[in-house]
Parts: sequence; C-alpha cells; structure tokens
Amino acid sequence: MKILTFGASNSKASINKALAQFTATLVAGAEIEVLDLGDYDLPIFSEDLEKEIGQPAAAKAFFKKIGAADAVIVSFAEHNGSYSAAYKNLFDWASRIDQKVFQNKPTVFLATSPGPGGAGSVLASAKGSARFFGADLKAAVSVANFYDVFDAETGRITEASALADLTEAATALALQEVA
Repeated sequence: MKILTFGASNSKASINKALAQFTATLVAGAEIEVLDLGDYDLPIFSEDLEKEIGQPAAAKAFFKKIGAADAVIVSFAEHNGSYSAAYKNLFDWASRIDQKVFQNKPTVFLATSPGPGGAGSVLASAKGSARFFGADLKAAVSVANFYDVFDAETGRITEASALADLTEAATALALQEVA
C-alpha cells in the first residue's frame, strides 16, 4: 500500500508533518511518501489569476501525487482556528483541477498542536467538508499537547492513549488493502 502523507503546513519543523509521518509507519508494510508543502510554492489563488495563467505546475503535481497513492494521511496545522494559509492556497488551486481533490482515496485526517486543544477546530472543519472533496474518511484523530506525547529523538508518540487512537486510525487504512 502506497501512503501519501503530509502536514498541512509549510513549516520546516512542522509537528503535523511529524505526526502524519509517524502514523503512516503504523501501517505494516506501507510504502510511505512524505510531502513537504514548502515544495509547492504558488501565487495566491484568485479566479482572475487562474484565467491569466491557468493551472500552475505545482498544483497539478500535488493533485497527481494524491492520484498515485493508495491512501492519504493529512495532519492539519491550526492557524487561528483554521487551515494554514499554505495548505488552503494549495488546496484551492488543486480543487480547481477537480473538486474531488482526495480522489476518493481512503484518508485519515489528523491534527495536533502544542496545547490542549489539539487543533480540534481545524480538524472539525476538515471532517465536515471531507465528503465534498472526495476524501473516503476512515478516521480522524486530534493529538493534544504534542511536545508532551512525542519523542523527537525516536520520532514516535509515547503516550498510550494517543498511540492507541493513531494505531486504530492506521488499522482502518490497512483494512482497505485487505478489502
């Protein structure tokens, strides 16, 4: 099973990227591709700009990466209660290629933050719109207090409850391979 994973942030030290990558490792035998949103530099989306330049190569490449995967794991960074600007802009461009950005792939949505909210607001928004954008959502997990539950040296979640939730989410993706 080829899993595409990314943190919905362009931060070089994205805790969401670390969480998404770790969760993908919980799917036994998975081939994991980790995207860095910093590699998808795009102008701010507008219909006027789209008419002028068409679809940028970076948006097409992102859409193609999703299409080539068997499953997708996204961990959402929360900026002021919503999506990061980098993710929202890339997503807006990709949705103009096809509204079903996730292309009906089995998907796990995650979110984390350093605080007790665990980026729950942005995760709720992503869950609420998943079906409109072609995400076959298998699980959604919020991990609060990231720095208290993640061991940066090993790249692993150490807290039992969070690990159990993430393992259950990974198992939901793995079951897709069997089906």
